[in-house]
Amino acid sequence: PAGSPRQEGGSPRAQPPARSEDFYCVKWIRWKGERTPVVTQSENGPCPLLAIINVLLLRWKVKLPPQKEVITAEELMAHLGNCILATQPRDTSEGLQLNFQQNISDTMTVLPKLSTGLDVNVRFTGVSDFEYTPECIVFDLLNIPLYHGWLVDPQSPEQVQAVGKLSYNQLVEKIITCKQSSDSSLVSEGLVAEQFLESTASQLTFHGLCELTARAREGELGVFFRNNHFSTMIKHQGHLYLLVTDQGFLQEEGVVWESLHSVDGDSSFCDTEFHLSHAPGGKAGA
Repeated sequence: PAGSPRQEGGSPRAQPPARSEDFYCVKWIRWKGERTPVVTQSENGPCPLLAIINVLLLRWKVKLPPQKEVITAEELMAHLGNCILATQPRDTSEGLQLNFQQNISDTMTVLPKLSTGLDVNVRFTGVSDFEYTPECIVFDLLNIPLYHGWLVDPQSPEQVQAVGKLSYNQLVEKIITCKQSSDSSLVSEGLVAEQFLESTASQLTFHGLCELTARAREGELGVFFRNNHFSTMIKHQGHLYLLVTDQGFLQEEGVVWESLHSVDGDSSFCDTEFHLSHAPGGKAGA
């Protein structure tokens, strides 16, 4: 009968509510003359998945249907998986194929972590220097450079000596060991290293920013890592910009990039052609 209550199993309400963070809003911009999607996020999470996907979208390696307004994490993963599989070498030699299969296997293990956060461990010696972990393979396979700007200033020999070629994790261990040492020179070296970490807690140094600007290639899209956060980065006419993925700017066509030109967070919003944005709140870090 028409008036009988629907069975629980048939009701759409029986489904557990989807977590909002599993859905991402798509923002359409005009990029180099083409209508191009970028994926935004509502929460300021680490989300390396978005940084990688947005590089692929801006390279037009991933295409979305023109009416697409919302995308799920699963859909993003599927696009990413397809891009990774498409990197299979044309060379059919057994060694290369085996190496590719091993990389694919390692990558598929890492993929689920991409929507939460990746374990990357910076070295303070160069903007492309990270401890090599399985997580890095994703960037290698997709030919996406991964950068950071947390460098020791070479004009500070004490810090250079204390930090050396260690990674962040190794440096933290060294500080603990040095502080417990009975050797006063080791204790002071530990204090210098600790002072370096404390004074550069923003994880971007002036020397790092200069090196980053010099090392990134003109027009190159990459991913920038800072404070456990991953951002899509580009170098345009000698300046660095980070893609604005805050969902709050979903309707702001004039806010696409944020300049990365100072270590203290002072930055400006720009449009898709890197002109200063006249949208409300045109100053990002003010």
